[in-house]
Amino acid sequence: MDTDTTYKLLNAIYYPEDLRKLSPDQLPEVCKELRQDIIDELSCNPGHFAASLGVVELTVALHYVYNTPYDRIVWDVGHQAYGHKILTGRREIFSTNRKFKGIRPFPSPEESEYDTFTCGHASNSISAALGMAVAAKKHGEDNRHVVAIIGDGSMSGGLAFEGLNNASCTPNNLLIILNDNNMSIDRSVGGMKQYLLNLDTSSCYNRIRFKISQMFFRWGILNEERRKSILRFNNSLKSMLSQQQNIFEGMNIRYFGPIDGHDVKNLVRTLRDIKHMTGPKLLHIHTVKGKGFEPAEKAATIWHAPGIFDKETGKRIVVNTEGLPPLFQDVFGNTLLELAKQNEKIIGITPAMPTGCSMNILMNEMPDRAFDVGIAEGHAVTFSGGMAKEGLVPFCNIYSSFMQRAYDNIIHDVAIPKLNVVLCLDRAGLVGEDGPTHHGAFDLACLLPIPHLTIASPYDEHELRKLMYTAQLPDKGPFIIRYPRGRGVLVDWRCPMEEIEIGKGRKLKEGKDIALLSIGPIGNTAAKAILKAEENGLSIAHYDLRFAKPLDTELLHEVGQNFKKIVTVEDGVIKGGVGNAILEFMADNGYYPHVKRIGLPDEFVEHGCIKELYHLCGMDETGITRTLTETD
Repeated sequence: MDTDTTYKLLNAIYYPEDLRKLSPDQLPEVCKELRQDIIDELSCNPGHFAASLGVVELTVALHYVYNTPYDRIVWDVGHQAYGHKILTGRREIFSTNRKFKGIRPFPSPEESEYDTFTCGHASNSISAALGMAVAAKKHGEDNRHVVAIIGDGSMSGGLAFEGLNNASCTPNNLLIILNDNNMSIDRSVGGMKQYLLNLDTSSCYNRIRFKISQMFFRWGILNEERRKSILRFNNSLKSMLSQQQNIFEGMNIRYFGPIDGHDVKNLVRTLRDIKHMTGPKLLHIHTVKGKGFEPAEKAATIWHAPGIFDKETGKRIVVNTEGLPPLFQDVFGNTLLELAKQNEKIIGITPAMPTGCSMNILMNEMPDRAFDVGIAEGHAVTFSGGMAKEGLVPFCNIYSSFMQRAYDNIIHDVAIPKLNVVLCLDRAGLVGEDGPTHHGAFDLACLLPIPHLTIASPYDEHELRKLMYTAQLPDKGPFIIRYPRGRGVLVDWRCPMEEIEIGKGRKLKEGKDIALLSIGPIGNTAAKAILKAEENGLSIAHYDLRFAKPLDTELLHEVGQNFKKIVTVEDGVIKGGVGNAILEFMADNGYYPHVKRIGLPDEFVEHGCIKELYHLCGMDETGITRTLTETD
């Protein structure tokens, strides 16, 4: 970007050591300029907007107080790390954020030494930071400080509690900063949300307690064992007087706050006060998601990732979608509502993504029939299993990449007991600018080995509706439906819903030279490639598998008996994917065709727009056409 001369302080900050040359009184101005810089950048280069605005003061305070990168700052999720990137040597290239070959959408140690850990999924910061803190102790680096930042939404994740539990009983000096803005993407839900809203502690009390403890340590009156005993007694006394149990201090984690997360000077004072305290500590701050940009403050969910907008008026520049096919997620949401009206057993479940997956359509009209369980994918699956055990038909919608966190739950709590849970995996396949932590690359390869599962992927919107209808019929067992981010191909997407025979594919086109077998919406791209390849005189048959499991054996026998050349196409990893399953079938049944598999390579695919990434992986029309002609 071109540096703006109005940013008098920010223009002189290239790295945190530059920031630390300033006086505390200059920090509010730094925050003002940093916030405006984020607004300027994201108004024309879309990204995760509101979260980064909400932690500007915290970001500045952390890099001001701590000796980064030697001291470790571990972000959770990474949606909020844009200010961190700008202050750590990437301001001049920040305009490439989330762009193909540009800087990464989330913090990554491969990009910067200031990015201490991968953080694309929620709730991992405490566990990772605790590991770093313990490692620092093992290496004798007692002067290395480690700070984990976690949001109130992420705190509802099970991994966060596992990290807290371990931190409470493992020798460490970890500082956990709880950024409480009552939001994840949609508004936070659950008991932890209400608990954090009510929690309070006197900052004056904590300062006095800290100073007295330091004095007692110097006088030799207090040692570490006595400190722990006094801490336990003190926590009990405080709970009795306040008539409120502090869950963190109940785990012997010192609690401070809540304090205003937008008062940068007080944040600096507080961080300095607690910086050298021994033992695990938690600082609870209150922030406003979207702080400093009024439209984002008023509608944080919409402004989580708003796209391009006018920074002066706050008006989002929305592309006219009239006449375009719908988003797959909207077809899901509307179809689910339609089915729920017909079948009173249907229940909707989502882990903190009601807007993203369009479960909000059911929630708005039938609020007693849908549950947002917070950032808790494993719980969402097992919760669904419990409902199914008692005769309900849960539609549990989880983004494909987040489903990875619930793998054991799918096996243990759904597949083994053969429960009729419908798992709808949104964002399956390449997702674009969010990059490798968010690509839905692995679901097919992960799920194919699990017994009792039906795994399907619709060719288009009509097929999605029919699969959803089929999945909710009696005795269908565990049913997986995967579909991508983005739009389908049918403007007239509504159709009568009818049952599809489980494990039954279909022939879309006759051919003699090559058989192309596709699964899911990428089959539409394959169909275009077939027409292009046939300009060279080829005759190519096209089969839509529909089901990855069970495979249509009748269809595959037909292919094995009639074709010596086969191309498989899937929007997922080819290692262990559907193409691999077809190879196994051919070998097991004595067919020996030449098989070429098209899919994601055996590496983590970088970020970029969908068109660029499909081209990179040879999965666009050009790439599939090239494979077909080379196969000949």
